Amino acid sequence: MNKYILLLAPFLFSSVVQAGSDPKPFKTSLDYAQVQQVDVVQSKDGSWCFNTQVKHNDQGWDHYADEWQVADLEGNVLGSRKLLHPHDNEQPFTRSLCNIELSDEIRKVVVSAKCNLHDFSGQHVVVDLSTAGGKEFTVITVN
Repeated sequence: MNKYILLLAPFLFSSVVQAGSDPKPFKTSLDYAQVQQVDVVQSKDGSWCFNTQVKHNDQGWDHYADEWQVADLEGNVLGSRKLLHPHDNEQPFTRSLCNIELSDEIRKVVVSAKCNLHDFSGQHVVVDLSTAGGKEFTVITVN
């Protein structure tokens, strides 16, 4: 029976990925910028504010987390926060990006961070905006 499970495993795994549970693999080393927590608040005007906690082994200007972004599940960037300096002595750190307009059709977004050497390869967080929260995120809506 185990051989049948092994034969079916690739098909089962591909259906999970296709369902949008986690759009891309990531590296867990702190040499890559890691999104640890995302707290999202919807404003009265309907726009969204993302408070994102990032952790990275910043090493001064030569190697530091320099951006995080919000994207839809297809990879379209909906908002981006540039990080203008290293955070060697402030780890993890949280920065906000507000006034992000999302269409009503967008129910899930991916928040990911990058460093100036490794791009967007670290841990990302998939945020389900239709729920109050999950393991690595919280969502507060106006309705």
